[in-house]
Amino acid sequence: MNRAELGSALRALRQASGMEAKTVARRAAMSGSKLSKIENGSVMPSVVDVEQILTAIGISEEARAKYMSAARAAATEATAWRLYRRLGYHRKQQQIQAMESRTTLLRLFQPSLVPGLLQTPEYVQAVLGRKNLTADQLARAVGARLGRQGILYEPGRHLRFIVTESVLRWRIVPPLVMAGQLDKLISVSRIPGVDLRVVPLSAQQVDFPSHSFSIKDDRMVTVETVHAELVVTDPRDISLYIEKFEGFADVAVSGDAMRSMVEEIRDHFLQEREIGWSGAHGLSKMRSVEPAGERNPHDCGP
Repeated sequence: MNRAELGSALRALRQASGMEAKTVARRAAMSGSKLSKIENGSVMPSVVDVEQILTAIGISEEARAKYMSAARAAATEATAWRLYRRLGYHRKQQQIQAMESRTTLLRLFQPSLVPGLLQTPEYVQAVLGRKNLTADQLARAVGARLGRQGILYEPGRHLRFIVTESVLRWRIVPPLVMAGQLDKLISVSRIPGVDLRVVPLSAQQVDFPSHSFSIKDDRMVTVETVHAELVVTDPRDISLYIEKFEGFADVAVSGDAMRSMVEEIRDHFLQEREIGWSGAHGLSKMRSVEPAGERNPHDCGP
């Protein structure tokens, strides 16, 4: 079976199982029309699509290996973000959740944002709010992303996160909200099975951050670029990402040292908020005692 024959093979597999297309589509977190196009051969399924469909149908590991081998005939695939927007970002989050649910060892490197699994609701809102979604689309996407975070507390998972120090300082949200986000990182870092590390800006580096990536066991890497998400399945390429991840892990701080670092940055955000409030309060008091007619002519305040 080659990749071009995959759609019809998946349809035959579903029909043999006795399952309706709408049931498989729902379990695979995709629309019925997309499943239909895959089965009819008008849309080439991605590795993720095939994995979702096979899981929805439920087949033996031996049979799964045959279909997945055909799906991986193309070692790297790219899906433009505009297509995910059309599908719905909440469905994309559901798709990620389904993949994560079958992952025992998750390794995620992020040089620019707090990883989605570790984000507070306010941080999620700020990140997804930049995608020009309707209020309903945004609410569903935020809810779906937060819904993924249950995996943090599931026994038997090994979740490893590496972020650069710049992630802790990047002003995605106001100072007080950012302080709350850093508090969550500190709290999550104490969960059994979670390993959170930070690469300090002061550390001597032998590699470059480049971009974020997520390694699911040793079977798949997802990479986010400006225009698309890449899915890498060639073992030779996956090994390069594992090597890069472990290289950053070696220079990152963890445990109490990491928490002390995050706490210090958090305190800076809190001080900034306090200074900002005190300064505004002091200015208000000064204005309240200004004699009538002597206000700054450039002061346009009420």
